[in-house]
Amino acid sequence: MQSIAIVDYGMGNVRSVQKAIEHVAPNDQVFLTDDATLINEADRIVFPGQGAMGACMQALNEHDLVATIKQAAHEKPFLGICLGLQLLFDHSQENGGTHGLSILDGEVVHFPETKLKIPHMGWNTVKHTIDHPLWQDIEDNARFYSVHSYYVQTADSSVIAGSTNYGIDFTCAVAQENMFAVQFHPEKSQHDGLQLLTNFVNWKA
Repeated sequence: MQSIAIVDYGMGNVRSVQKAIEHVAPNDQVFLTDDATLINEADRIVFPGQGAMGACMQALNEHDLVATIKQAAHEKPFLGICLGLQLLFDHSQENGGTHGLSILDGEVVHFPETKLKIPHMGWNTVKHTIDHPLWQDIEDNARFYSVHSYYVQTADSSVIAGSTNYGIDFTCAVAQENMFAVQFHPEKSQHDGLQLLTNFVNWKA
């Protein structure tokens, strides 16, 4: 049995993430926590987030979790979801400008004005840009569910693991060593989302 900590800092739909992971890993210990010690002791880390990036960074600081998240992202299998992707980067245009965790180099920017509705909400295809264990048994261009108005522009194209088109092509998944993060919501994406979570809990990072 392994332990899987879902970081709960008050800014994500953590219950649905927990239930989805418990479904694919019924024999593992899956728990919500904002305790740095428990996060450090866990075998795997899931880092979700919803809402505005400024409020998320404020919540992480209030829970004294910034250093803990940075350490976990470099030391153990780590999955970021939605804002859990955006927060990994240097800076966001949201809230008049918000600094992120600077684990990865890049900027979070607003979708350009087009005839398409913002936020980008609903099902869309995800193109695999690299081979990765978390794409195992998921077809290229499978559909995942997203809700967001901002997207990441990474300064290092080598970390891009998946892309989506919504008026423009944008990065929707990144991977670096033991870290994988996605803009979409696997816990809301039915079979392929559950497959990605299965791949994460089995990932030999």
